[in-house]
Amino acid sequence: QVQVVESGGDLVQAGGSLRLSCVASGSGFSVNSMGWYRQAPEKQRELVAIIYSGGFTNYVDSVKGRFTISRVNDANAVYLQMDSLKPEDTAVYYCSATVWRAGSQSEYWGQGTQVIVSS
Repeated sequence: QVQVVESGGDLVQAGGSLRLSCVASGSGFSVNSMGWYRQAPEKQRELVAIIYSGGFTNYVDSVKGRFTISRVNDANAVYLQMDSLKPEDTAVYYCSATVWRAGSQSEYWGQGTQVIVSS
């Protein structure tokens, strides 16, 4: 089994910054990609940023230039640096790890961490 745990959510004023952290732990797996998703009230969950094992990254247009995803491969950890936060960034942020384990690819999710941006 693989466990994914996020942390770092908080209440912050517009224009401020937050850094989210996520670690995937367990045994017998290798990480292919790790990503951050978010879900605001009454909205669908959306991909915010993703980073692949080779370092390739992708961002949703609304956060480009403001958010930066980074990863420490040896620690199976991923971070999301969020700058110039806006009220519309308010959401529950989820970390996802896509891993190879026992010959197959699976996706594991964390429990989510709340980010609230006040205007």
